This record gives sequence, structure tokens and C-alpha cells, in this order.
Amino acid sequence: MPRSLFPAASAEVRARIEQDPTIKLINDYDWAANPLGPIPRWPESLKGAVRVMLATSTPMAMLIGPQGILIYNNAYAVFAGDRHPKIFGLPAEQAWPEIADFNRHKIELGLRGETLRLQDQELVLDRNGTPASAWMDLHYSPVLSEDATPLGTLCIVQETTTRVLAERAVARSEERLSLALNSSSLVGTWDWDIAGDRVTADEKFAVMYGIDPAAAKAGVKMEAFLRAIHPEDCGRVSDEIHKALAGGSAVRSEYRLISSDGTPRWVIASGRPRLDAQGMATRFPGVVVDVTEQRRASDALAESELRFRTLANAMPQMVWSTLPDGYHDYYNDRWYEFTGVPKGSTDGDGWNNIFHPEDQERARSVWRQSLDTGEPYQIEYRLRHHTGEYRWTLGLARPARNAQNRIVRWFGTLTDIHEAKLASAERDLVAQELSHRIKNIFAVLTGIISLSARSQPAVKPFADQLRQRIYALSEAHDFVRPHSARQQGPEHQGSLWALIERLLQPYQSDGVVRVQFSGEDAQIDDGAATPLALLFHELGTNAAKYGALSAAEGRVLLEGRAGEADYHLTWTERGGPMLDEAIRPDGFGSRLVSLSVEGQMRGKVKRIWEPDGLRVEVHLPAAALRRSARLQS
Repeated sequence: MPRSLFPAASAEVRARIEQDPTIKLINDYDWAANPLGPIPRWPESLKGAVRVMLATSTPMAMLIGPQGILIYNNAYAVFAGDRHPKIFGLPAEQAWPEIADFNRHKIELGLRGETLRLQDQELVLDRNGTPASAWMDLHYSPVLSEDATPLGTLCIVQETTTRVLAERAVARSEERLSLALNSSSLVGTWDWDIAGDRVTADEKFAVMYGIDPAAAKAGVKMEAFLRAIHPEDCGRVSDEIHKALAGGSAVRSEYRLISSDGTPRWVIASGRPRLDAQGMATRFPGVVVDVTEQRRASDALAESELRFRTLANAMPQMVWSTLPDGYHDYYNDRWYEFTGVPKGSTDGDGWNNIFHPEDQERARSVWRQSLDTGEPYQIEYRLRHHTGEYRWTLGLARPARNAQNRIVRWFGTLTDIHEAKLASAERDLVAQELSHRIKNIFAVLTGIISLSARSQPAVKPFADQLRQRIYALSEAHDFVRPHSARQQGPEHQGSLWALIERLLQPYQSDGVVRVQFSGEDAQIDDGAATPLALLFHELGTNAAKYGALSAAEGRVLLEGRAGEADYHLTWTERGGPMLDEAIRPDGFGSRLVSLSVEGQMRGKVKRIWEPDGLRVEVHLPAAALRRSARLQS
């Protein structure tokens, strides 16, 4: 018994139609083992329906009998994916177990002779090894026998997964766009029907152009929107629109709108015309963004930059600025006039090459220290002039910080101090020469006094005292006189204690500290050094003759205390002999001390004779210690 659906077909015809793999599958299938039985026993109506289905390019499947035996065409085989051909001839619930209930309902529907249409029906199918959602249009109708008895259900399948996913993606995109547009009062949209000359726009666009939102939603002529554009910009905007329409190109135009109160507002309009098959523009959608505040900020920034450049170029100093990391990105005109280098050639690290070779490493190190710590930058170095000589300059820089105290930029200046530097060196040389000559005068005076005392033995005690006082003046002068950089040391720092220690050095014993200091020191200058030297010379001389320094175990304690406007020093002698009232020194030396401290320095000196030694309280105004303090006062 022939098993083919086409028993009357010749061998040649059968070979041709069985090129369709599904037709060959049906012809070769062992239907005798299937509940449907061999093909010849099928009702003629069923065989005819199957023949029609096999010849159709639309995916179709039949669910035959109460079990819903699955027979389908080649297009449905493609839809079934990896399930084909294993599911061919199986009951539908077994073939698609993941939608068994869904298929059971459709089998029963067909056997009742009913039809059903489902659009974009979502089903989760395992067609390629992984369950995934698929969407399809499904049409169910009954398969009838010769006596109109339902034999099963015919299902026409049209998969819509690609379209549904695309539509959902578009919907999500439109939703995001809508949310973005609605979240800002500065963005509006329009759509221009060019043939009908009707522009429909949202409320924000309408408000920007002074159009009633309801009218804009219904559509108004383009002319109504063009009237809102500033007269100076309208012609340009019209030309840009016509150019875009002619070539189908995108347009992006920045122009002013006149608001209801007459204030201009800046906007940027962007769009692209849509062309038909003949290349004619039919629609012109787009968006407009209000950029007034950005434009004002940009204009303010440009004006601020202009003021900065004008001010910087008007200054006699060289002005520069860097990024927070120290990258030099700006120099004013004075820099290029002074150095003669091409503009931009010293950006970044190129500036360091303009320094004198001996100053480059020092300048780089100081600059790096400021960048690392945020501390102000200050340095003197030699800079190559456009003439080729190196000139001394003073470099200063300060960081600019934002509200979070972060450095956003460095601003600096360079001042030509070459002439002042040379003049200062000349003044130092003259001062050193003058100081040297004064020192020689002290030596000559000391020599004259010594020679005079030799010829007049009676005045020797007086000559010794005078010579010692001149020595004290000489020591004070030598302590504060100008020194070269090579001669400078810790002892030349203008310290009161350093001066006292130098004056009392002759009274120190080997390995024994006889003068001790505690408390706070004070800085002095040449104006205060002379009277202070006379004071402590007299105190030291008297202590060596009558007080603590005359005894082997005697000590002198000095305690300093600095106030806001004064300085107090206590001289205390300990370990010396008990002094008799009659031998307390109160002669010319005491008057000299009072004249120096109380007269010249406007201070006070008080002697207290205690059982264990002399105590002297010295009170000095701070303004009397340093010239800078006196000038400030």
C-alpha cells in the first residue's frame, strides 16, 4: 500500500516534490506506528488539507485528533528551530511541553469547530536550547471531514518577535526622551509638515516663541514662529532652513528670540528634514534648547578673561599662570618682551630653560615644594634677557582655590630686580668698608689710651675702665656690623643672648658654664646693641670685681620674658661673696647704665641687693630693640 500523500504522482514528479524536506519526511514517516495510522486510511479531507498546507510558504501546523498529533510544513520547521524533526508526529503537548496547557486549549477549541485569532501572543519557547520569549500572530481554525466533523485544528503562525522588540525599544527610547524633555524647562520640540505648512510643537517650544500652546499643539504656520526670531538673526535662520530643505542636510542654528518682555533669549535649534522617495523634503522635526544662561556665562567669562589679559599686559611685571599640576599655560606680553622667546615655546616645563644654569635646579625644587604643599612661591633667580645677559628677577606666586579649598590655578609674577640687586651689593660693600674703618678707629682709641696711661701712671685705673668700655662698644659694633655671606654665621643673627654671651666670654672658666640663659631670647639691631653692650659690660665687670664672677663657684642666671609691647630681663648673681653696703658700686658706671637704658632706650633698670647676691630687673620697650619695631610704632 503506497504511503505517499501523492500516490498517483509519477516517479519523476515524486522526486521533484520530495526536494521539500517536510514532504519527504511525511512520505517516509512510519505512520503505521502513529495513532493517525497509515496515510491511505486518512480521510480525504485531511489528506487534501495537508497537501495544501505543505505547499504554503506561511508557517502552518495541524493538531490532529484528541491528542493533537503535530503535522507541519517546511516554513513551520524553520520556526521550530532545533525541535525539528524530533517533534514531527508527536502529540502537541509532548512536542511543546512548556506550553502544554496553551496547546491543550487550542486542540479542544478545534474539535469544537471554533476559530480563534491571537495578535502578538507572547510564548516562552525552547527552540534553540534556551527558553526565550517569542511573539507571534496565531490563527486557529478547525479541519473538517467530508461530513463536517472536526478532525483537528489548523494553526497559522506569523512570528512578530522582531517587530515587537523593535517597537518596545522605540517606545522605551521615546519614553526616555520624553522624560528628558519634560525634566527640563529649556528644551522644546517641533515637527513641521512642509507640504501643509503646519508646525506642531510642544508647550515648551510654544512658550519660547510666544505662541499659544493649544494652537501650537494643533499646528500653526511656520511664519508665526519666524516672527519671534530677533530681526538681526531672522534672515540668517531662514537661509539656513532653505539650505537644509534643498539638500536634506541637518541644521544647527544659534540665534536670539524676543520674549514677551522684550528681553532677548539665546536658543540653539537642531533638526533634519525627512525626504520622500523622490528626494523631496516632506517633514522637518527638531528640538530647540534655551542656552541663555550658558551664553551669559560664556560672555561673562570672555569679558573676565579680556579684563584679566588687559590688566596683566598693563602691568610692568611679567605675569604667568599654571594649571593645578604646575603646567604653565599663560604668560603676558611682558614675558615675551623680556625673554624674546616665541609665544608658546615656554609652555609646560619650557620656562625652566630660561633660567641661569646655576639656578635651574634650585628654581625647580622650590616650585615643586610649593606645588606639593600649596605654600606661596617666592624665589630670586637669574633670567635670560632677550639681549643674552642674565638678569636677577623676583618670582612670586599664590594659589587660587575653589569653594572646596582645592587649588584650581596658580598665578605668579616676575619682577626685574637686577639694578636693585647690584645697588644692594654695592651698598653692602660700602657698609662693610665703613664698618671696617670704624673698627680700626676703636683700635686706634684703645691704643691711644694705653699709650697715655703709660706716661701717666696715676690715670691707669681710669684708662683701664675706659679701654674696657671702648672694648664693649667695639664688640657691640662687631656683633651687628654688616658681614659678607661667607662671614655670616649663627653668632650674627641679632640675638640679645648671643651679644651677652660674647661680652661675658672673658669671664667663662674652662669647661664650666658660668652664665646661664633661660626663658625667651630677643632680636636686636645695631640701634639697640650699643646701649645694651654698655649695660651688660658694666654688670659683668662689677660681677667680676665684687660679685658672683669673682668667686670660683659663682654663677650668673639670665631669664628673659617677652610681652606684646615689652621685654623683661632678670640678671641674678648666685654663689658670690656677701656684699657690704659700703662697697656697692654706684659711680660713673651706674650713671652710664642709667643714661644708656633709661635715657636712650626709654627702659628701666632696678638693682635689688639680696643676701645671696645682686638681682637686676631690666624692662625694655619692644620698640627700642629693633628699628623695624620703632618704625612700626
